[in-house]
Amino acid sequence: MKKTLARGLMNLLPMALSLWLFWSLFVSLDGLGIVILELVGINQHFVGAGFMLVVALVFAVGLLFSVSPIVWLYGWLERQLMRFPLFKSVYGSIRDIASLMNRDGKPTSQKTVLVKQANGSFVVGFIMTDTPPQPLLDALPEGDWVPVLFQLSYQMAGVTSLIKRDDLIMVDWSFEEAMRFNLTAGISQTPSQ
Repeated sequence: MKKTLARGLMNLLPMALSLWLFWSLFVSLDGLGIVILELVGINQHFVGAGFMLVVALVFAVGLLFSVSPIVWLYGWLERQLMRFPLFKSVYGSIRDIASLMNRDGKPTSQKTVLVKQANGSFVVGFIMTDTPPQPLLDALPEGDWVPVLFQLSYQMAGVTSLIKRDDLIMVDWSFEEAMRFNLTAGISQTPSQ
């Protein structure tokens, strides 16, 4: 009986939580859209009208960002806001995470690597860029250094270390699959693994 309950919970819980999360997002965006509709004087609406309005607005913004003057104006506004240290830290982090999710079909530049530890074990890491910032290169001893991210399990946090490229073992494993493996502490694996 205990095994059956555990099996039911393990199968039902991820689906229920995922559906709840997406439903909550839908309801929130629908509510935001309804507020916008009511601001412009439209008081009669149906369930999902606000959500459709928000999706249409996001699509319209995406179209606007394909026009050079809008891109220039947004870039100027972004540069002005980046003068504020707190805004720069928060916005920069969110923008970088968003850019990881939206690659527009471009191949990923992140590479999966293994790093040998002192006790003979290995840690899965990711080369996120091929060149560290110049101030770090100036401070490091001679060598081909690369920033390697070590993702922590079950959280979005990680540790970035600068490691010599010669000390890395390249792994032919997609960034997405390796990240899923790291985030779930090895529990989540695709069938091919």
